[in-house]
Amino acid sequence: MMGQFSGVCYRSLVILLFLGLQFPATAARGSRSDALQHGTSGTLPHFLQEPDDAYIIKSNPIKLKCRARPALQIFFKCNGEWVHQSQHQSQEHTDQGTGLKIREVMINVSRQQVEDFHGPEDYWCLCVAWSHLGTSKSRKATVRIAYLRKNFEQDPQGREVPIKGMIVLHCRPPEGVPVAEVEWLKNEEAVGSDGNIDTRADHNLIIQKARLSDSGNYTCLASNIVAKRRSLTATVVVFVNGGWSLWTDWSACNVRCGRGVQKRSRTCTNPAPLNGGTFCEGMSVQKSTCNALCPVDGGWGEWTDWTVCSAECARQRSRECTAPEPKHGGRLCDGAALGTDNCTGGLCTQSLEVSSDVALYSGLAAGVVTVVVLIVAVTLYRRNQSEYGVDVIDSSALTGGFQSFSFKTACQGNPLLINSSQQPDLTVSRTYTSPICFQDSMDKELISQEPSLFDPLPDLKVKVHSSFMVSLGVSERGAEYHIQKAHPQTFPRGLAPDYSGVGLEGTLRGRREKTLIGPLAPSTPSRPPLRTAGVFGHAGGRLVVPNTGVSLLVPHGGIAVDTTWEMYMVINQEDSSSSTLSEERQEVLLSPEVTYGPLGLDLSCPVAMTISHCAEVAADNWSIRLKRQTQDNKWEEVMSVEEESTSCYCLLEAQCCHLLLEHPGRYALVGEPLSQEAVKRLRLAVFGSADNTNPLGYSLRVYCVDDTPYAFQEMASAERVRGGCLLEEPKTLLFRGNSLNLQLSIQDVPQFLWSIKPFTTCQEFSFSQVWASNQHPLQCAFSLERYSPASSQLSCKISVRQVKGQEQILQVYTSVVESEKEVVPFFTQSDCTITSQMGSRAFKIPLSIRQRICATFDTANAKGKDWQLLAQKLCIDRNLCYFARQESPSAVILSLWEAQHQDTGDLDSLASALEEIGKVHSTHSTSNRTSTQTTTGTTTRTTATLGRSTEELDAEFT
Repeated sequence: MMGQFSGVCYRSLVILLFLGLQFPATAARGSRSDALQHGTSGTLPHFLQEPDDAYIIKSNPIKLKCRARPALQIFFKCNGEWVHQSQHQSQEHTDQGTGLKIREVMINVSRQQVEDFHGPEDYWCLCVAWSHLGTSKSRKATVRIAYLRKNFEQDPQGREVPIKGMIVLHCRPPEGVPVAEVEWLKNEEAVGSDGNIDTRADHNLIIQKARLSDSGNYTCLASNIVAKRRSLTATVVVFVNGGWSLWTDWSACNVRCGRGVQKRSRTCTNPAPLNGGTFCEGMSVQKSTCNALCPVDGGWGEWTDWTVCSAECARQRSRECTAPEPKHGGRLCDGAALGTDNCTGGLCTQSLEVSSDVALYSGLAAGVVTVVVLIVAVTLYRRNQSEYGVDVIDSSALTGGFQSFSFKTACQGNPLLINSSQQPDLTVSRTYTSPICFQDSMDKELISQEPSLFDPLPDLKVKVHSSFMVSLGVSERGAEYHIQKAHPQTFPRGLAPDYSGVGLEGTLRGRREKTLIGPLAPSTPSRPPLRTAGVFGHAGGRLVVPNTGVSLLVPHGGIAVDTTWEMYMVINQEDSSSSTLSEERQEVLLSPEVTYGPLGLDLSCPVAMTISHCAEVAADNWSIRLKRQTQDNKWEEVMSVEEESTSCYCLLEAQCCHLLLEHPGRYALVGEPLSQEAVKRLRLAVFGSADNTNPLGYSLRVYCVDDTPYAFQEMASAERVRGGCLLEEPKTLLFRGNSLNLQLSIQDVPQFLWSIKPFTTCQEFSFSQVWASNQHPLQCAFSLERYSPASSQLSCKISVRQVKGQEQILQVYTSVVESEKEVVPFFTQSDCTITSQMGSRAFKIPLSIRQRICATFDTANAKGKDWQLLAQKLCIDRNLCYFARQESPSAVILSLWEAQHQDTGDLDSLASALEEIGKVHSTHSTSNRTSTQTTTGTTTRTTATLGRSTEELDAEFT
């Protein structure tokens, strides 16, 4: 039976060969002989290797293999058709263990074959093996073309989640054969699964409880045997909402006696807001009324009885400070607690009489000396008044005396002339309205070449008429006050102090030759500090650090007569905010750190320092404090601008702060935001310059700096060095303390003329960078490139906005060709170059009028015309306890007024205040019709004087 089946198979094979398979006859004969040789095996072909599924990558063919034992022949059949014998590659060998033949066959399948096949199934192939007992078939192996599309079916989306919240990032990879495998990357590093992170859930990334460390940039990576694809990056931000800390203890009552205020504070640090989390709601400071126990001064009780007379002829008695006892910081009793008396009853008389005579003669001698001193003082005073007299006729001194003086040149030796050898033009006058800066370039040249410009003016005569002086008690007589030229030794020529050393030295010159060592300068900073210095005497003066908003006013009479001090002022450019600011209070540096000295400076009245700041103080959202650096380089709080203090005075305005200081040192203004509505002013500016490495390139640099002249000066100086051009007038942005970032983007760039560097069209500053910039500029750059050298114009917009806040647009329209550029000046006003002024030129108010005002208002009188009324009319009506402790309150008030109006030169406010005081005085002192008519006439003349032109006043007072 088996022989018949074998014969049938053999005949079937022969028929197939003749019908088209064209098997060689020799192969059939060989097979027959093999069958005869191995016919005793008695087994069907068994496949040792079957074809596997395969993928064609790009245009590379794949290989399919089959191996069977025992096998006379093996052929491939693909898609139901036999593969031609010529496409087979066969090998055979004999198994050493069994002696059976093992045959191996391989074919190639190309991409074209697979693409040309159109059937209901994928392209497939199988093997058919023959032995002398029959045939066997292998499994079907599919052949497919591998690919992976570019676009993801779903990209992951960024998330902002609170801490411990759940994060789910969805990802559906692109279609591909074989199906793509998905891997997650965080900041370009693989993300693995753990107890908190699961990456196996249908290609999604699930984080059960978000941690701060889970913030980052996540990317979905899909890959198969063909390619890898990256999804869009999804930014995950895990934020922390702020929480209040515990309240601090209540502070001490701010008054020593009576009803006052105490406060306590808390900080948004439990936890502090992070990564854009919301700021704590509510107030950080609570205030409450308090009642402080008033101090009780001590009082003496009754004397005790006299003791028994001692051997020294004396008896004693005592008393105690118990009626009442001093309490709550009250003063102790004045006087002696022990009394002594002679009790000789006629003995020891000689010694007592001698001591009485000595006391009598000493008193007479002291009286004679006092009388002599008074006579000499009166004589000197009258002689001084004869030189500085003032004729009082009408109220023009209130206006004309305070107007800008026009000094007409009257002699060839005037140092204000450009060439003193030329004959002066008596019809031309120069008016100086600014206290510090000359705006003329020729003036700057004079300053650098002629030191005598800092000397007092030569002999001038100014006639002043004032009805207000009548009320001060000056008789109506013509008078002229003279300004004599100072002695040459008062302000030494060629003074060029060297501040590069470790110490700063203050020198006393004049009749008392004495030197005091100033404070040690700090260690060498990374940037050189801004310095200015000047030598001042009894006449006082002013120091200015140019273009920084920082100045120092030394009042007249603050320095003793016949004494000169070399004073300096320095702006620190080191980054010392870490020691200046308190992290608990989240303080921000609002002004530059300014030092004035030397430390041994001895003045009889406070100096007035002006510092610019960048806080928006219109709303009550800031707690602003003045701090001072101690000798161990630590910072201590001097005062809060909202509180009253007797150690210093602080007058806060919208752009700057005026300080009255008595102790040299380093000072700075810091602010604590009380809510998210606290606003800091930023100054925005855009500069442009050509790219030195690319002839067609152009660079735009956008700066964000604190809105203070000092911060803008630092930025402008850096751009001058780089050759940058200011392309748009600087603008102000109100930056809120709401923890949201600052975004910058460039828009409307001509796409057919210019290209911009990729991924730079939108840039961002974090909130902490802007909020704590500490007077240092922040910069971002946009790099552009022209397509053609013929494109010489660039126009675009730069948007600067705070998230959920204000936005400013900087319009850029410029020529990139050097010859066609129109440069916007760095400052709207001319740069200030004079750093110091001495004597009368540093003040608005003439010295004689200042002295009369002080003499009138320093002493209270029944008519109510004292320094408190002067302060009220000049709107300086807070913290009056500071002025009360000054030797001349009016002089300090006028110094503060001078500091307020140093730039505007507006003297009308002072004139109007004095006129109002005159009206009030006239109203109270007038009791009859004649006096009323006199007062009305005086007021009319004053008002008329205020309305006169400057030219008329100059003509009258010259």
